[in-house]
Order: sequence, then C-alpha cells, then structure tokens
Amino acid sequence: MISKSIQSCREAIYRDLQQCRRGTFKLFADIDCDTFCRLAHPDFSPVGWHLGHIAYTEDLWLLQRCAGLKPVFPEYHQLFAADVLPKKQRVFLPQLPEVKLYLDAVRKKVLDYLEVAPIEEQERLWRFIIQHESQHCETVAFVLQMQEKQGRRDRDLDADTRINCPQGGRRQREERILMPDCPVWPMPDAPCPIPNSEIEIPGGEFYMGSDAAEALDNERSRHLCYLEAYAIDRYPVTCGQYRDFMASGGYQNPDWWSVEGWKWLKVHLVDRPLYWSENPAFNNHPVCGVSWYEAEAYCNFAGKRLPSEAEWEKAASWDAANQTNRTYPWGEAPPNASLCNHGNNLANTSPVDAFPKGASAIGCCDMLGNVWEWTASTFDAYPGFESYPYKGYSQVYFDGEHRVLKGGSWATFPQAMRSSFRNWYYPGVRQIIAGFRCAK
Repeated sequence: MISKSIQSCREAIYRDLQQCRRGTFKLFADIDCDTFCRLAHPDFSPVGWHLGHIAYTEDLWLLQRCAGLKPVFPEYHQLFAADVLPKKQRVFLPQLPEVKLYLDAVRKKVLDYLEVAPIEEQERLWRFIIQHESQHCETVAFVLQMQEKQGRRDRDLDADTRINCPQGGRRQREERILMPDCPVWPMPDAPCPIPNSEIEIPGGEFYMGSDAAEALDNERSRHLCYLEAYAIDRYPVTCGQYRDFMASGGYQNPDWWSVEGWKWLKVHLVDRPLYWSENPAFNNHPVCGVSWYEAEAYCNFAGKRLPSEAEWEKAASWDAANQTNRTYPWGEAPPNASLCNHGNNLANTSPVDAFPKGASAIGCCDMLGNVWEWTASTFDAYPGFESYPYKGYSQVYFDGEHRVLKGGSWATFPQAMRSSFRNWYYPGVRQIIAGFRCAK
C-alpha cells in the first residue's frame, strides 16, 4: 500500500509537470518558423532548440536512466543534447509541430512512469527536471524579447537609412534594445517617484541555503551564516533613479567604474541599459538589462554598493521575530499573481511597489519576480556541496568569474522561485532580465 505522503508527493509532481508544460506551450503559441529557428545572439540557442532540449532531458534522465526504456525519437538526440552541437549549428531544426510531437511522446511515457516510479527515492530528480524546463523557458522568454526588440530596432534603422542615407549607407547606432512605448502595467504618463528608503538589518546569524527536495545542488547545504549590521534598499533601483546616473554622465565618467568595468565599457560602448525606454511611464519600474559592471558603477555613483548574496538572502528570507527562514519573502504560500510579477503573467516589468503583499519580514519589496538582482558575490560552493545530478550543472561554474543573481524575473516560472535559489552569469552579460538593489 502506498502511503499518503508518497501519493501526495506524486500528485504534487504531476501538477507541477502539467502547470510548467502549459506555460511552456503558451510561450510558443503562434510563433513563426523564422523566430523558432533564429539565432538571436551567439551566446543563446534558438528558442526552438530549447523546446527540443526539454524533451531530450526528460527522456534521458527519467525514461532512460530511471525507467530503463529505450530513447524516444533517438534521431533527435544529437541535435538536442547540450554538449554536442555548437549554438550556431542549432538553427537546423524540425518544424514546431514535430518538436511538440516529440515533447508529447516523451511526456506520455513520463506520466505513465510517474505512476509506478519509486518517488521517495527519486523526488529530487523529478523536481530538478521540472526546474530544468522552467529555466529553459525563461531563456526562451528573454530571447523572444531580444528578437522582438531587434526587429523594432532594425525597422528604425531602415527608416533612418531611407531618411538620412539616400545613397544606401546605413548609419551606425550603438546596439541597444528599446522597450515598448507603453508599459503593460497601467500607469500615468509621469508617475510620482517612489521613495527608495533604506532598511536597517541588525547583525547576527541566519540560515542560508536549503536542503529541501526542490533545492538544487548549489543551494545546498543549509548553513548558519553570520553578518554584521547593514542597510539594504526597500526596492530595486528604478529606471527613474538610473536616469539620474545617465544624465550625470555616468557612462562617461571613469570615477564610478572599476578598472575591469571601465575596460568592459570601452569595448561595448553602451550608454544605457539594453532594455530601455525614454517613456517616463517606466520611471518606477526596475531598471532592466544591465550588466554587473553597470550595477556596480551606479552603486558607486549613489555612494552605496551591491549587497552580498548572503545580505540579499537574509533580507529576503529571515524572519527575526520567529528566528526562522521563509521559503518565500512573504511566507510559505507558493507564488501567485497577487504576490509577485512572474511566470510571464505580464510579460514585462511592473512598478517596484506593485506587490506590497509580497514583502519580506524585514520589509523589502519585489525580492522575487520582476527582475533578477545582481549581487556582489562570486558564484561558489556552499559547505557540504555535492554535484547533482551531474558535475556540469553547477560545479564547472565555480571558476571565480561568474556573479550570483537572486530573486527571479517576470519570466521565471513559480517552480524555480524561492529566496534560496541562485542564478549566475558572467558580469558583462546584459541580455538576461536583470537589475539590482543597493546596500550599505
């Protein structure tokens, strides 16, 4: 007889698998062939490849390695494996209906196996697979955003060519992506600035990381961490605040930049975030599409600094009154549309004060969803770290070069959202949906 706890776990996994898959297919609704196969950026695979890779990974880990079944559609395995083809060769894809058929065929067998799988032994792997799909869907969301904005930019450049370059030359313009003229969130044309007050956090110990079944290898193990007293901003830095940095010559003044940051700027020659709008209606939205170097420079300009990963997590998760961690800033209830901006519900940023119910115990807002937040910390292992389910998932990135981001974005699925979750990228990356908040 199956215990109630095991059956409950099986049912929860089933619900998360299905909820995540609905979100996946929603992203690909009405997508055209060019968008499906296009390499929008050399560092990010075409969105169609991500869709096929989701099926490949489910098949590999759950059906082949756990259930002992033969591969589903083995002819796709070289194409959709993560470590075979370079990204520029991943554009030669089957059509969307064929890839969906692949996903459906794998998923049918996965759900059949779920009914008999030794879930008490495999729960962690099933949770990993769900989050794997969630993470690839977030990549799909911002690659689609890049393609959409690049199309708008190219149309603008074509118009510039017709108006200003009658001989057929193309004017040079810095590479940037403009946000839509109007935000999805209903806001007045020029909203009043939101005061970004500092919250004082006393020194002391708190528990960092997680040992829950859904915790990925880099979140483990849960451990005590001591921090001196510090202050952290209630909200992420807004576009309005960042506009002051730009207007003050922030991109032209080396005084605000680290040596490495200034070198990066001289190579990339940018003068604003990647996802930027001149529309003042965005002033209370978090700044988005900035590199770690840009975030660092703004903090120097403001007389502050980026929080460490531990400082960020304490502000998000620690309930001092009860001396305990919260899974989410607001408590234990899973993310929903009243608590944070996530799961492509808005498909854009929202004002930083739009979700007061989602505040942490200490009073910080917008710590899950909306935009990822850069921290000062380098991505590294916690005490007791063990690779899972394979070394290449986290351990190869403990190279001293990747920086930690926390919190999730408007595109993050709920299965990959919690205060202990860790994201990581090189400090010069701007394509991800990233902003930051300041600390002292």
